Amino acid sequence: MLDGMKKPIVTFLLGAALLAGCGSAGQPAATTKPTADAAKETGAVAWSQCADLTGADGRPTTPASGVECGKIPVPLDHAKPGGEKIDLALIRVKATGDRLGSLVFNFGGPGASGVDTLALASRMFASLGGRYDLVSFDPRGVERSSGVKCGGEVEKLLEAETDADGDRLAKEFATACEQDSGKILPYVGTVSAAKDLDLLRAALGDERLNYFGMSYGTHLGAVYATHFPKNVGRFVLDGALDPTVTWEERAVTQATGFDRAFEAFAKDCVAQSCELGADAAAVEKSVTELLDGLKDQPLKVGDRELTYGLGQLGVIAPLYAKATWPLLEQAAAAAIKGNGTTLLTLADSYTGRKADGTYSTAMTSLQAINCADTAERPTAAETAEINARIEKIFPILSVEGSSGVCAHWPVPGDDTAKRIDATGSAPIMVIGGKGDPATPYQWATTLTEQLKTGVLVTYEGEGHGAYLSGSGCVLKAVDAYLLKGAVPAAGTSCPA
Repeated sequence: MLDGMKKPIVTFLLGAALLAGCGSAGQPAATTKPTADAAKETGAVAWSQCADLTGADGRPTTPASGVECGKIPVPLDHAKPGGEKIDLALIRVKATGDRLGSLVFNFGGPGASGVDTLALASRMFASLGGRYDLVSFDPRGVERSSGVKCGGEVEKLLEAETDADGDRLAKEFATACEQDSGKILPYVGTVSAAKDLDLLRAALGDERLNYFGMSYGTHLGAVYATHFPKNVGRFVLDGALDPTVTWEERAVTQATGFDRAFEAFAKDCVAQSCELGADAAAVEKSVTELLDGLKDQPLKVGDRELTYGLGQLGVIAPLYAKATWPLLEQAAAAAIKGNGTTLLTLADSYTGRKADGTYSTAMTSLQAINCADTAERPTAAETAEINARIEKIFPILSVEGSSGVCAHWPVPGDDTAKRIDATGSAPIMVIGGKGDPATPYQWATTLTEQLKTGVLVTYEGEGHGAYLSGSGCVLKAVDAYLLKGAVPAAGTSCPA
């Protein structure tokens, strides 16, 4: 229960990250006609050396050889293509072999910087980088692409030292976003981002878009395929999101997924001589008691504090991938002994806190896109009811006293991007993991059905997303499709 200090951090961050909305403000549901002069509108990309990349530690970093950055202009309002433009920031890692074309990535969020992520992760896609230029971008409203800023409100939410009124803080946050980024807020929805993708396709010189979307990136890809089915090339959607579920359904389903992931972590930890307890129940008790203790007595970490809310985020972040489970054991064990450094570092990685104490736009962009992408506006009372259900499923995610920021958002959203139908597109490969906590397996099955052209591949293992899970079976299936056009057989399943 969230009845102690630092209520605001969980109100904002967990509500934003785990209750992602789906839709796009003010966009038509019908298939969008490709722009005949798209390449002319955007121009060819002028690639050059990257100047402002951020590393995994939040510090400035120098790109590896072959990494280039660029930008293209896109309409602020796609309904007014000749009107005001904003720049879309791009990154490219040139193909090292016989080039097939470009492969565009969206790594999720919404709100993740594709520019920074591809700069860090390109080596993980080396088998694809031999034949494709690997390309990513900061979507509109993210970081270098008119990133949404909300004053210092994120910092205030993180550092609040009283049992502050969540509804008041939500209002203040929304007001700050309007003051700092009011111009972009009505136009950050997923359909607008999909239209940007088609302009990017044209600027890259590709007749069809080859695309790899992860997590939220699967929603963006599905919306693109709905509006531009004839422009779909080879599409992989990994860690699939079902955009039709309601805010409450999403929250409850994800709570169930994270509860299952924590249980799997606990059993795995015990099997390897866990510091946190002799059995799974003891592990859960240790972590729960650690977090409960932070409510009244945060841990000092240098000149900062590991609060209850930050502790929650530090526990949740490693649950996304089995490879990071050992970090959760180490971080929690150290915090129980009074050292909260690692748990705080995990929380910082989740919130986009940089080495200099500033934040990326990850959380503010996420909230803005979520609010643009749904007509739902849960009240404080409705949010409390949702939290009561989460409390019974996985208390670590509970955010008692919270109020959704979207209830006070200065621009409306709608449900346009919930309507998915890619009829007429090339086959789209959808991957769902049985042990995925953030985008549970059933969402992959329902998204596949909605697409009409989807082909489902099942991964039996743990973690959010399958391609980078270490599964040779998934790797082989995806690479065969992207490199050779070999569509997986219906019912394809890969073991853990």
